[in-house]
Amino acid sequence: MRNNPHILEINARSWLRRYEREQGRKLTLADVPASFWEKIQKMGFDAVWLMGVWKHSPAAEKIAREHKEIQTQISAIKPDFKKEDVTASPYAVYDYVVDEALGGNEALAAFRKNLNECGIQLFLDFVGNHTAIDAPVVTEHPELFITTGTHAPHVHADWFFQNPNGHYIAHGRDPYFAPWTDTAQLNYFNPQTREFMTQKLLQVASMCDGVRCDMAMLSLNKVQRDTWWEFIGGELPKEEFWTQALNAVRAAHPEFVFIAEVYWGLEWDIQELGFDYTYDKVLYDRLRFANADSIRGHLRAEHLFQMRSLRFIANHDEEEPLKAFGREKSLAAATIISTLPGARLFHLFQLLGRPERMPIQYINDDFTIDQAVEQYYWKILAIVSDPAFHGGQWSLQETVPVYAGEESCRHILSWTWRQRHTGKMVFINYSDSPAQCRVPFKGVVSKTVREELEQKELTLTPELKAQGWEMVLKPYECKIFTYEI
Repeated sequence: MRNNPHILEINARSWLRRYEREQGRKLTLADVPASFWEKIQKMGFDAVWLMGVWKHSPAAEKIAREHKEIQTQISAIKPDFKKEDVTASPYAVYDYVVDEALGGNEALAAFRKNLNECGIQLFLDFVGNHTAIDAPVVTEHPELFITTGTHAPHVHADWFFQNPNGHYIAHGRDPYFAPWTDTAQLNYFNPQTREFMTQKLLQVASMCDGVRCDMAMLSLNKVQRDTWWEFIGGELPKEEFWTQALNAVRAAHPEFVFIAEVYWGLEWDIQELGFDYTYDKVLYDRLRFANADSIRGHLRAEHLFQMRSLRFIANHDEEEPLKAFGREKSLAAATIISTLPGARLFHLFQLLGRPERMPIQYINDDFTIDQAVEQYYWKILAIVSDPAFHGGQWSLQETVPVYAGEESCRHILSWTWRQRHTGKMVFINYSDSPAQCRVPFKGVVSKTVREELEQKELTLTPELKAQGWEMVLKPYECKIFTYEI
């Protein structure tokens, strides 16, 4: 896999349902047409993160179909939705076997084989914090979970449920939110839990080339203690679960890739445990809510941290970019994440221009493709597949004002990539007003530079080489220049 890889997230069930409508018949992962492999190969993706393949939980499905908030979110977009189009959350895992609705383990193996033959890796989910409330292990081994045994909890009774044998077990929980009522919380202060989940991770690793670990920071020793101290005590284990688990997997699969969903400023801590990439939610929030100065400040972080960051403006948790950012701003933000160091994550429905996010439990997403948005992504992905954006040296640049005292250049983000004799300069006016700056051509040896998005060439006169080019950008306009160095 290249440096700064491109990763495509696909909601397995919703995506397969779209194919079934096109084909007019039921399909499994083994039936995906060759045109799919060809398309994502042409778009330059290094990996597909196939989200939501694991055996679904009947109990979680029942909860989802009766959940008022889920119903409200779906009906606001699709008032005539059917109950059977709502299924269990992919993150309430019943067991780490591929659901029969997708064709089971054999269909996934065929899917992976087809991807790998195109030079594309397969990533799957691993949910370390919890299982589904009706997962077999909840009944067979309640001691692996946060539990008060057969005695009702002395506090926070609403955080718990009873398994079929009468044991009180906690729901999975983020300390800042209410419990996830379709899940059961694992206890990583129990060595047996660590061994059990390490074996599950090894099982998953035998079926794919990498995993995206859901809410990875919740399994850290200090986070578990601070969240569940009333039930597990305060003495920390000597080693982090992730250290043990990653070492075990890499002993069997040395090239295996680990991605962590992580927040709360714990990204570096998780990287230090051996994860290849961690979510860059800080960049997402600054792209959505802040200005160019704030974004520029974030990009001054240590280079190794940048290389291990996963850049995104869309995934199954976030609102669709067209709604969250607006059309022009979303495409500018997409250009930013596409040209930065680190892994670059795209959601399939982002590329197709889905206008609004649906809950992940809804699997009949039949929105109309936005052709203009899809064409832009085709264009930008082709541009950033150039080797310079993967093997070159990245450098953040300060924009130069056209004249002294002119400050609109502060709204323009800029960086360069250099690889051997190829140079790239990126400029994005990340504001809703026109902005201008001076484009320097010092060190350029070619007689022309090519602007990739509009496919135009600029002839470099001696004056332009000496003084630079006075460039004016419309709101959210982007320029990517290619030249010889």
